[in-house]
Amino acid sequence: MNLPHEVRALDGAMREWRRHLHAHPETAFEETATSAFVADKLATFGLTVHTGLAGTGVVGVLRCGAGERAIGLRADLDALHIAEKSGVPHASRHAGRMHACGHDGHMTMLLGAAQALAQRRRFDGTAYFIFQPAEENDGGGRVMVEEGLFARFPMQAVYGLHNWPELPLGTMALRPGPIMGAYDIFEIVATGRGAHAAMPHLGRDPMPFAAHVINALQTIVARNLHPLDAGVVSVTQVHGGDTWNVIPEEVVLRGTVRTFLPAVQDTIEARMRSIVAGIAATFDMSASLRYERRYPATVNSEAETRHALAAASAVVGAANVDTDPTPSMGSEDFAYMLQAKPGCYVWLGTKRDSTTPTLHNPHYDFNDDALAIGAAYWVALAEAQLATPQR
Repeated sequence: MNLPHEVRALDGAMREWRRHLHAHPETAFEETATSAFVADKLATFGLTVHTGLAGTGVVGVLRCGAGERAIGLRADLDALHIAEKSGVPHASRHAGRMHACGHDGHMTMLLGAAQALAQRRRFDGTAYFIFQPAEENDGGGRVMVEEGLFARFPMQAVYGLHNWPELPLGTMALRPGPIMGAYDIFEIVATGRGAHAAMPHLGRDPMPFAAHVINALQTIVARNLHPLDAGVVSVTQVHGGDTWNVIPEEVVLRGTVRTFLPAVQDTIEARMRSIVAGIAATFDMSASLRYERRYPATVNSEAETRHALAAASAVVGAANVDTDPTPSMGSEDFAYMLQAKPGCYVWLGTKRDSTTPTLHNPHYDFNDDALAIGAAYWVALAEAQLATPQR
């Protein structure tokens, strides 16, 4: 493992920062104490600090030399609405909120890199340290872009990182093209006519509609997509009825769709609309579909992926970097930044052993042994991308 001296020296401090952040989680657009902690650290390191972008977003600016090249390095601030069950001494002190996705570790690694780069000053250009709110569900990355992130802080490329408990500690993974899926949601409301459950002929029962729609939606991926095109349609909620002997007036179905390609996204939405309308007509009732495209797919650009690969290989060794991982149908709103600028999103292995909890698990706790590795990756990437000109 190739870790700069400045990063090694910060290992103890980073563990303290990470555990403080873990104990004080804040959710989307409410990360006031979290962003204040980040802003204070960045100012202490000597960076110029900007706050208030997307409400609680923070951008630290580190300039060195006269170079005009600039890159952005991004971490996420928010926690999840999960009741923590990890049992660790630094467990969440905020009931019902938890850093179950490792954003506490992401912030800490980027803070460590900011301090190390400020100490080393071995580059020529500008590094922007982007701390983004509301990654989980609420699209803080989109809001930052819409509020002028790249206009205020012009950069040639932007990079992101996520811890990955499925990969062993000391490894990384990345690939050009799609690495995370698009995230869409849907709601289907079927309206029939309520009746006594013993007299179904007097009503229009939306329950058979729900059963047929759930089955039919699964045929979209199986029978409408090319076998090599990936897609997921999952119904995750069914709401209808209040008691045993009443046919309800209405049933509501909700769920999510995941894809990598816009054309596949279009096909799935179009087929869903046809299926809902057709089955509603079959059962002589009305139905509506609300389809919302939340996050686009996270798509890495070719050149920036090569740069990220070089930095990852310099830190963990080329043999420990997977250059062809299976993309995840999980989603990431860093995708909005990659739509605006070329860049690369990488996975950092944090797996301890076979019992390591997965992301979004109430027993999850970020592996602090990965902090120095992630910080070293950011340092290697920034110094390579903003290399001091040879004289």
